[in-house]
Amino acid sequence: MTFYSSFDKGIDADFALGDNRLFTVSNRRTGLDSAKVGLHKPDISIQEGKGKYGAGLVFTERSQGSIFYASEKNIAYNTENWNGGISFWLSLDPETDLKPGYCDPIQITDVSYNDAAIWVDFTKENPRDFRLGVIGDREVWNPTPEGPDNENPIFIKRLTGVKNPPFGTNKWTHIFINFSGLNTNKGQASLYINGKHMGTRNDITTPFTWDVSKSNMYLGLGYIGLMDDYSVFNRNLSDKEITTLYELENGVQSLF
Repeated sequence: MTFYSSFDKGIDADFALGDNRLFTVSNRRTGLDSAKVGLHKPDISIQEGKGKYGAGLVFTERSQGSIFYASEKNIAYNTENWNGGISFWLSLDPETDLKPGYCDPIQITDVSYNDAAIWVDFTKENPRDFRLGVIGDREVWNPTPEGPDNENPIFIKRLTGVKNPPFGTNKWTHIFINFSGLNTNKGQASLYINGKHMGTRNDITTPFTWDVSKSNMYLGLGYIGLMDDYSVFNRNLSDKEITTLYELENGVQSLF
């Protein structure tokens, strides 16, 4: 494990190999130089008893600005053979809680969702699909972009989607993103929901080129709902390990 935030002790991570602080930026497009340490969005809070385990991160509105943790050292990025896993819990009814538009509960990138990025999202209209995107360098997979990505079959084939995902009000759902062999010709990425394998993409050959110092782990982009127990691993996990993680009585803190 390289990073873990329980949200039980505040906004900063319980464990981190890199910077454990949470940051807020008012507008990603204007650059991250304006990012502030701490939580500075009134529509996001940590509330005791709202998490899967203890306190949880509560998102109440879709608004401008983003919160994030730095990727550097907190993710074991590798230019030759990158493996890892990302675990977290969500609680929401996508069809009633989310506002119109795409929503990324997790997005990890140094540039954008379509350029060397790992994310999950809900599609923009009801009924909402839940999708995993593991998207390499845009200049390689789409060197002459035309039109919206979500209307581009080259982009769509890079996603692993789930129709009628098992989310609901007053119900916690575990998400695990498993990946291996990125930056090789045998890259794979899989989506697990509540310990169950929901799909794998086996043909990830597009490189993932990061300026690690600019890469961040963004939480709750366009999201309205609850989030808890966010953790990052420096290798891909087995099916058994993912099931064990899902079944932990007290969450990831049980592993410490």
